Amino acid sequence: MVSIEMNRTKGDYGFEIKDEMGHVLSSDSSSATGGNDSGFRPMQLLLAALGSCSAIDLVAILQKQRQTITAIKIVVDGYREENKIPALWEKVNIHFFLSGDIDEDKATRAVNLSIEKYCSVAETLRRGGTEIGWTLELNRDQEL
Repeated sequence: MVSIEMNRTKGDYGFEIKDEMGHVLSSDSSSATGGNDSGFRPMQLLLAALGSCSAIDLVAILQKQRQTITAIKIVVDGYREENKIPALWEKVNIHFFLSGDIDEDKATRAVNLSIEKYCSVAETLRRGGTEIGWTLELNRDQEL
């Protein structure tokens, strides 16, 4: 069982969120909707969960393939439905930037396996109608 505890800490919508292990993060609403912008908004947390889930898969797969990863950066961009309540994620793009001694074919396969097969967050979003796309960039010149 997973257990999350939430306590209101700031204004009407600001919460401190703890898991059963004591990990903490903050959530809030935007100032446009009465919040204080003091934490992640709930829909941002879904994008963060997708990035985290795929990152874990990616590292595990590449390590099994004996690939050496020296740096990872993941950028998740999401586009929500307009003029709808609730406004679901319509399209999400995940951009993976990897550095190290990594074979491009293995990295591509690892990302695809994560997004299409292993990542529970991706599948949850997909079942809600979200279109998920991704890009991969290896060993680019600029620092991650």
